[in-house]
Amino acid sequence: MTGTMAVADVVSLDAGDPLAPFRDRFHLREGLIYLDGNSLGALPRATGDRLAEVIGDEWGEGLITSWLGASWSTAPRRIGDKIARLVGAHPGEIVATDSTSVNIFKALTAALSLRRERPVILSEATNFPTDVYMMQGIEAFSGGRVKAVTVAPDAIVDALSDEVAVLLLTQVHYKSGRVRDMAAITRAAHEAGALIVWDLSHSAGAIPVDLNGANADFAIGCGYKFLNGGPGAPAYLFAAARHHGATPILSGWFGHARPFDFEEDYDPAAGIARFQCGTPPVLGLAALEVGVDLMLEADMAEVRRKSLALGDLLIARMQPLCDAYGFALASPRDHALRGSQVAYAHRQGYQIAQALRELDVIADFRAPDILRFGLTPLYLRYSDIVETVERLERVCATRAWDKPQYHQRAAVT
Repeated sequence: MTGTMAVADVVSLDAGDPLAPFRDRFHLREGLIYLDGNSLGALPRATGDRLAEVIGDEWGEGLITSWLGASWSTAPRRIGDKIARLVGAHPGEIVATDSTSVNIFKALTAALSLRRERPVILSEATNFPTDVYMMQGIEAFSGGRVKAVTVAPDAIVDALSDEVAVLLLTQVHYKSGRVRDMAAITRAAHEAGALIVWDLSHSAGAIPVDLNGANADFAIGCGYKFLNGGPGAPAYLFAAARHHGATPILSGWFGHARPFDFEEDYDPAAGIARFQCGTPPVLGLAALEVGVDLMLEADMAEVRRKSLALGDLLIARMQPLCDAYGFALASPRDHALRGSQVAYAHRQGYQIAQALRELDVIADFRAPDILRFGLTPLYLRYSDIVETVERLERVCATRAWDKPQYHQRAAVT
């Protein structure tokens, strides 16, 4: 891809795009360019009808009988098996449940229970904050027995000492989009005697993932980004079958072997079901399943190919703006090392993101200075990339970002 690619060439790319028909299956307002699907995926058109069915028929008419009649009770495992097909897991190794933060806690404590002689949870200093917060919470609750340790991103492998029980890493970094080599790092952790928990929040539905091919131990991920499950969608947890004997610390009733026997003492269910906790959020799961089913229809290799092409086109088109207005590429230029987003650093990144919204381009900002462009191949067009850069240039050339209201940071960025 080159920055000088003719408009006719971009139109041709869109016309020949095998993923183009998926765009019509999302609710997207005409004229809007949505580059924030790496934070909240767009609404699938089928979601509204599915939720209306769950609310009107299954809840409204079936009431409590729908726990069995509409298979509400088995939805976490059914949807988990579908997600497994996207991330290289086997049936029975993933459950859709709870939030990413809760699942991080469950995965870390399960790993700690399997490495009781080791006190350290290790991660990188620039990991997504909730991952590190959960580590710190475990350390505080343990009274100092467990230590939460973070090191520089490039120092992870060297920090794998015989004290490390579990390594927690995000495969695709939330700011830069840099992709970790899952197989190599998992192998290094195992050689050091540690287990590993992978955060797939920016991976599933965005890049090919092979958890079992990499011999991963545990993984978690959210349902509201590339899986298009809706705001606050349930997350998911992967536990390799060999670790299903671990006893979860969050021992809720849906993780019990016989939840409706209402026994006084906890007896964990067999398999992945023991990693459930509370009552399944039926409405959220129904919306998530629509997004997952839609993602499963796409050829993941084609999704990845288009994602890389979109990113290359964006980087090429942005080069004149880097030279003229001070943008600095914060993502790997080598697209093999990049997830499905491109990030730029700019001192006025927050203000620029706000000004772009007035021109119907939704990107996002991450402190202190990162402007992120999420690349969602199912509904993003090559022409959208060209138009985005043109609108961004207009913002910079006219200093449209320098309005007083853009200098007041909102609570949600």
